[in-house]
Amino acid sequence: MLYILYNEDRSDGLAIREATREAHLAYLERHKDKLVLGGGLLSEDGKTRLGSVFILNVPDRRAAEAFSADEPFRKAGLFKTTRITRMRRGQWHPEVAPESAEGN
Repeated sequence: MLYILYNEDRSDGLAIREATREAHLAYLERHKDKLVLGGGLLSEDGKTRLGSVFILNVPDRRAAEAFSADEPFRKAGLFKTTRITRMRRGQWHPEVAPESAEGN
């Protein structure tokens, strides 16, 4: 089942994000077998971090909640809000995704 995790950063969370970044990336690498897509939410300037989104393929909501609860950014208190919502795969066109993380 697919779940989307939508996480908004605290306004004072930059230091937490920077201090936890390596643990966050290592966590995502360890769980790449269930992470369909993940990325940072950005302001329109393309630089300011606002949060994170993950789309997971997991057996049930409990697994999505466990992933979220153990995610280093969340454990460190970076997120002011976290929403976990089940979704269904509709359109799927990975070929139109940008080639780089910067959106190029």
